[in-house]
Amino acid sequence: MADIRLRRVAVLVLEGAKPLDVGIPAQVFSTRDSMPYEVRVCGAAPGLVTGGDGLSYHVADGLEALEWAETVFIPGYRFPDRDDPSRAVMDALIAAHERGARLAAISTGAFALAATGLLDGKRATTHWHYTRALAARHPLVTVDENVLFVDEGSVLTSAGAASGIDLCLHILRRDLGVNASNHAARRLVAAPYRSGGQAQYVPRSVPEPLGERFADTREWALRRLGDPLTLEALARHAAVSPRTFSRRFVDDTGYTPMQWVMRARIDVARELLESSELSIEQIAGDVGLGTGANLRQHFQSILGTTPKEYRRTFTRGE
Repeated sequence: MADIRLRRVAVLVLEGAKPLDVGIPAQVFSTRDSMPYEVRVCGAAPGLVTGGDGLSYHVADGLEALEWAETVFIPGYRFPDRDDPSRAVMDALIAAHERGARLAAISTGAFALAATGLLDGKRATTHWHYTRALAARHPLVTVDENVLFVDEGSVLTSAGAASGIDLCLHILRRDLGVNASNHAARRLVAAPYRSGGQAQYVPRSVPEPLGERFADTREWALRRLGDPLTLEALARHAAVSPRTFSRRFVDDTGYTPMQWVMRARIDVARELLESSELSIEQIAGDVGLGTGANLRQHFQSILGTTPKEYRRTFTRGE
């Protein structure tokens, strides 16, 4: 190791930092014979940083570590949609990027990265629970809710904590090649490769809580996903015009009525893939998509993977 130049990695711990998000890059890139990296864990200033989940961190370095680093990780933190990081933190991230450092956000760390403006006009992701909040807070960022991570070259983002491992292994592949990333994956007892385009597997998203506008219509539709469901039929059940129904439905859910129906059908298909041995064709018929080809097309469009691959990953007992 004495003859090998160590690559410099900083992990920036912000207030409310999540333990796994901090620990993943610190552990993956820790200095060892197989890993030519040096890691510094830093904060806005040296000393105690209050974290999330009942943990705090004592960091030895302040923002000067970002001047030293070639790669800067920004772990996720609590309540990212409330306040941006301090001006000093954002300026340090911008300066690091301008100097040529690579910035990688894990989970809600994407909010801090987006606050700098460095994600404007670029694709990004974050934990599925916060994708809409990220898109609303930073409308110039193209938020992709259906991927594990996004690599935009000098700025990278990942979904929830476990996908931080995928992002770190991806960076290792870029830096050192497949053998090094596979070695790290074995050490972590992690999957050696999950494509960044693979979908975040989020909990079932429908039905929404009762008491909202059209909640009873959504419940009615969920019991009839195997039947033809048109905008006119949904509006008729809600006793409003199709135009009014469409406008108010988008306000309630963020989706058009037919987008919502399609996602509900894909949700049910996911459950059947996990819990039954029904064929792809049978599932397509049961959820109202008609053919296996239709199911594959919409499954790929919404989740970024195929029904077959999803079943292989999530079938119980495997």
